[in-house]
Amino acid sequence: MAEAHDDIEAIKQLKARYFRLMDTKDWDGLAGVFTPDVHLDMTGEGAGEIDTVETYLPFLISNIGEVTTVHHGHMPEIELTSPTTATGIWAMEDELWWPEGSPIRYMHGYGHYHETYRKDEGTWRIATLTLTRLHRIFEFAPTDDA
Repeated sequence: MAEAHDDIEAIKQLKARYFRLMDTKDWDGLAGVFTPDVHLDMTGEGAGEIDTVETYLPFLISNIGEVTTVHHGHMPEIELTSPTTATGIWAMEDELWWPEGSPIRYMHGYGHYHETYRKDEGTWRIATLTLTRLHRIFEFAPTDDA
């Protein structure tokens, strides 16, 4: 029972690191929260499905590397499916501020992360991630037509 509690807590800490490392743009640290063969379904973000950390990080950096972001994860539903695997759903909220001159100024989003985790050599990592959105609020830069 104590080991299950420790594993669930370790997964919560993993997800907290994911949010912090993304928001602080610590790309090397962020790479470490994923399994090397991670599968990401970013269809809702316009990127389709992405396999491997080596493919995901360049996509992420090109899309939010210059964007100020704040991510929050809430109300985790974590289920251990074996001693080395687990599933999780996290309610999420994010705010993004683009640099001056970008067509988008701001976005406030709401949704869920659906994930699986794998424990390898005592360390939990994200093995699959799907981000689904419930709602987004955008603020666009004024155009010359306005």
